Amino acid sequence: MFRARLVNRARHFRRWPTRQGITCYRLYDCDVPEVPVIVDRYEDCLHIADRARPFDRTPAEQADWLDLIARTAGEILEIAPGNIFVKRRQRQRGTAQYERVAYDERVFTVSEGGLRFRVNLSDYVDTGLFLDHRITRSMVRDLAAGKRFLNLFGYTGAFSVYAAAGRAASTTTVDLSNTYLDWAGENMRLNGFTGATHQFIREDVMELLRGRPRKAAFDLVVVDPPTFSNSKRMDEVWDVQRDHVELLNRLLEWTSPGGVIFFSTNFRRFKFAEEEIHGASIREISRQTVPPDFRNRRIHRCWRIARGEV
Repeated sequence: MFRARLVNRARHFRRWPTRQGITCYRLYDCDVPEVPVIVDRYEDCLHIADRARPFDRTPAEQADWLDLIARTAGEILEIAPGNIFVKRRQRQRGTAQYERVAYDERVFTVSEGGLRFRVNLSDYVDTGLFLDHRITRSMVRDLAAGKRFLNLFGYTGAFSVYAAAGRAASTTTVDLSNTYLDWAGENMRLNGFTGATHQFIREDVMELLRGRPRKAAFDLVVVDPPTFSNSKRMDEVWDVQRDHVELLNRLLEWTSPGGVIFFSTNFRRFKFAEEEIHGASIREISRQTVPPDFRNRRIHRCWRIARGEV
């Protein structure tokens, strides 16, 4: 079943990536219930993410099964075994976090929308480039000209790269991780975006927003927070359901009249408290932002929030 489905998907997307100007895309998305894995192609590499281990297999049996999945995918897609990376993704429970899982440093440069990004396929559960936000990044580029752009929970800075490519007046990338900020800076330099107009700030987002007010400091904002975080570097545990109202209301104070915020979350049970967000027009755009290679149309939810005129 897995082989047949992957063959069909590979055939279906044979020419589509070239027409879209991308080299990274999703080929298999838990399509067959009995084979709950995700297969993403990153140019001449495969990244396979397993879901939580089923109860009917021992760890050794699961490892053998994953080896079979990897070999099958490699044969179908003609990918060398050394360029196939298999990860096991567990659901977050309690204070569990996704952390570094290896130190192999298998880092590659990939292309998307005429831009280049560094991805690490070996060392983290996530690779450094969230493929499901490909369309959202293009929306940001289309709106960025002359805008002061802010990227909160900036991760590896892909949105900042797109904003700079759209001729943003400035970009500011905020994340609590030095590793990710360094990665974001590398992605910006890789595309020729350097200088004082592109800033990187290591700080807890909520502490930043609660600090000195910066009235109308930004015209275009992306905020794509984690569902949950209990980093030791944070004073408080972050919970997107509990904290998104304060986050967005404070962020609107930093946004110029008519400015736009793209807010996204991948928390499946998220309930957006729209009535508690003040002074803005809000529109959910999730259907427009999930790319066609994602069978899971609920991979994320996304809203376009425009601050009203003062």
